[in-house]
Amino acid sequence: MHLIQILLPVYDKAGARFPQAHWDRVAKELTERFGGLTAYVRAPAAGLWQEETGRTQHDDIVVYEVMAEALEPEWWAAYRRELEGRFAQEELVVRAQEMRRL
Repeated sequence: MHLIQILLPVYDKAGARFPQAHWDRVAKELTERFGGLTAYVRAPAAGLWQEETGRTQHDDIVVYEVMAEALEPEWWAAYRRELEGRFAQEELVVRAQEMRRL
């Protein structure tokens, strides 16, 4: 079993909040494909990263996660690229870890 998490931005590069429809669409797609979804959206997490120039960047994010028996890396890579286009991001983080349901 795998736990897959998608970190999605709250705001675009100009600082405007993405429309709710952006996240609703992702939630619908993941729920239809995986039969369920957990969304951490009430208190956006703060993402920080350092650019090669040494400048620190900040982003507010929400986290969507699903559980899947098979990982399907090719499907996830294609879906990540699609989401990068929708959310106008150079790179989105999609990460997976093996897990055991207790």
